[in-house]
Amino acid sequence: MKEAVDPNVFTILLRASITKWRQQGKSGVWIKLPIELVNLVEAAVKEGFWYHHAEPTYLMLVYWIPETANTLPANASHRVGIGAFVMDNEGKVLVVQENNGAFKDTGVWKLPTGVVDEGEDICDAAIREVKEETGIETEFLEILAFRQSHKSFFGKSDLFFVCMLKPLSYDIQKQDSEIKAITVDAN
Repeated sequence: MKEAVDPNVFTILLRASITKWRQQGKSGVWIKLPIELVNLVEAAVKEGFWYHHAEPTYLMLVYWIPETANTLPANASHRVGIGAFVMDNEGKVLVVQENNGAFKDTGVWKLPTGVVDEGEDICDAAIREVKEETGIETEFLEILAFRQSHKSFFGKSDLFFVCMLKPLSYDIQKQDSEIKAITVDAN
């Protein structure tokens, strides 16, 4: 849907469409409403649609027509994060202290971490996060470990990958907004 339409006209068209889709044996209906058409959400919900997911520019609504179990796929259920294990040839590891989050002002040193952006590969996310937080250029070597947890950020499951990276530069440039301190230590 792209064009503005009166909610009353939309309701009439939607009811007629649902009747037609039911006769055609259709099962699931998806309506992608651009943010500009937010005025149609109430009408769709009153006709039995529910929220599937939302993105910055649209809301996805769904409707299950048959009187059988709903088999529409669920919304994305995971968030993907990385931890970057950066070790030089002398066995020294890059660690940071954060300005924000659970470890703020605790004195805890940790690996640089972050969330994988939409469409971004895990290895690229690890390289990006190290560069953003520390200024260090790196090369991805391998995934060392991963873990899965449930009911974390916004109730979603979380996949976290620890990636081993090799430093290509050594000029530390701290990202002041996120990072309190950076060190490279063999201990």
